[in-house]
Amino acid sequence: MKVLIFDTAQQAADALADKLIKQVLSHPTCTLGLATGGTANPVYDKLVRTHLAGDISFKGVRTFNLDEYVALPIAHPLSYHTYMAEHLFEPCDFQTENTHIPNGNAPDLAKEARRYENAITNCGGIDCQFLGIGENGHIGFNEPTSSLASLTRVKTLAPSTVEANSRYFETPEDVPRLCITMGIATILRAAEIALLAVGKRKSEAVRNMIEGPLAAMCPASALQLHQHAEIYLDSEAASRLELLDYYKSVHPCGHAPPL
Repeated sequence: MKVLIFDTAQQAADALADKLIKQVLSHPTCTLGLATGGTANPVYDKLVRTHLAGDISFKGVRTFNLDEYVALPIAHPLSYHTYMAEHLFEPCDFQTENTHIPNGNAPDLAKEARRYENAITNCGGIDCQFLGIGENGHIGFNEPTSSLASLTRVKTLAPSTVEANSRYFETPEDVPRLCITMGIATILRAAEIALLAVGKRKSEAVRNMIEGPLAAMCPASALQLHQHAEIYLDSEAASRLELLDYYKSVHPCGHAPPL
């Protein structure tokens, strides 16, 4: 892993957005894996600003989102279809036929999961996968004890994830309990991975991901197996790292030191 630590959450988000921008500018027909949620908001804000300034086009970019709730209507204000449309797709020039999100309302969810997995494979795979991390170490909706060899499938959300997501819903009872998510093996097949974690609440999960054992109890620890994983952290998310000073010496302020 390449551990990049920034003073503020905004700096970390901007740096990850810059990575995605560079990817698109150098490969205008690339395939991006996308995340949702509050952590992703500032990343998408910068992508939108860059597009509106006329500095980037997403017309040729294909996207695959990590996950979607089961049985939440696509048009629901809190579906990930709606989130992506509002935060990224509609403000920019993404082509609808190039954007892909699992269908949590499919009549056969297992079949939909297989279709989605095959769609990723058939397009040549994901060039750069953007991830967040849950407080319990989940990536996508791969909750603790998920198989490290898992593919896209239906998963039951952990109680802690339901609780964390309940702030977006009127009541905790409104939070869906099931989702379709890319599997851990699906994520690991991406050519590059860029994960953003900010805030003190993520610090334990970050420590377990980077310095803990490779274990299903922290699904994000599977990123230790990836050859090109970059972890973008603010100072609070990085605060529990045992080798904090080392990471800062390798990449001061999140950058490689001058030769």
